[in-house]
Amino acid sequence: MKKKIIGLILLVCVMGVIGGIYLLTGGTGELGEEKRTEGQQVTKTKPATQVSGYIGGEKVGFLEDEEVLEILRNEYGLDVDYSKAGSLDMMTADLSGRNYLFPSSSIALEYYEELHGSPKQSEIILNTPIVLYTHKIVLDAFEQQGLITKDGEVNYIDMNQLVAMIQNDTKWADIGVPELYGSVYVTVSTTDPTKSNSGNMFAALLADVLNGGQTLTPEGVGEILPQLQTIFGKLGYMETSSADLFDQFLRMGVGATPVAAGYESQIIEYAQMNPEAYEKIKDDVVILYPAPTVWSAHVLIAIDESGQTLLKGLQDETVQELAWKKHGFRTGSAGTSQGETEVTGIADSITQVAQVPSYEVMRQIIEGLQ
Repeated sequence: MKKKIIGLILLVCVMGVIGGIYLLTGGTGELGEEKRTEGQQVTKTKPATQVSGYIGGEKVGFLEDEEVLEILRNEYGLDVDYSKAGSLDMMTADLSGRNYLFPSSSIALEYYEELHGSPKQSEIILNTPIVLYTHKIVLDAFEQQGLITKDGEVNYIDMNQLVAMIQNDTKWADIGVPELYGSVYVTVSTTDPTKSNSGNMFAALLADVLNGGQTLTPEGVGEILPQLQTIFGKLGYMETSSADLFDQFLRMGVGATPVAAGYESQIIEYAQMNPEAYEKIKDDVVILYPAPTVWSAHVLIAIDESGQTLLKGLQDETVQELAWKKHGFRTGSAGTSQGETEVTGIADSITQVAQVPSYEVMRQIIEGLQ
């Protein structure tokens, strides 16, 4: 009798183990992580590979988007980790254990190649133009001074006239905005051009304007650089992250930051991620398209094979669609329409574009502004 009881206990234990394995494996008999979609068969996914790198602050929202991360994990087997850094700063950072870099310009790629040689692979993933952010009171003043051209709800600002105001130490009071006593002279706040891409691209845009609309060459840097040094010298402390500058612009108001240079993508993403907050500011915050502007090309630099897989994943069609709809990054051919957005004043296409100077020229500018 005792033997029969022991036998029954052993049988129950064995059945329990088999049942546990069945539940863990979804009936396949194999251990692993599985995904079940209603109406579909069970599919088993491999454990994800973690990829780590540096990104520009303006892409944090994009790489924290749950829809994007789910695609990268389920379709490409990746868990994405990042640290935030300026586009130029990340090139000189410690790259130990890093699989990729995601700066905001091709200039940064050339800087990487100078320091580290050719990467495993590199591709432009996203594009966004440099724009100016301001407030309604400043827009009205600029409009009265003849700086603004309108195309429907889209505002374009004449960069030649704006640069002339900055160089001539024009006061806000001179153009009808005496309230801005905390920032006496007309300036454009920007990130540090020696550390961050948005500031660097704004410097490139200024160089084009100061050079009479012609792309600056190495021979012409000596004449233009002192003018750039004067303009940036008026700004004092500059943020090293475009995300931090944009946040400062939104939080501190027109008195602290009347005009700020940034990326078009930032206001679109803000409206999508913070719809209630955007409703409160949408009648005051204005986007100005410099005429001309410059493109910021966000290039993925794959350091190794895992970085290559991430590059492929970011080129995924659905990921690219999410990049525009939720985060404001243009992903089609330059100048083409991306479709509608909820943000007022976004240009359908970007056509007035200046050529960014060569890496050799930009390196001289960076060194001269340090």
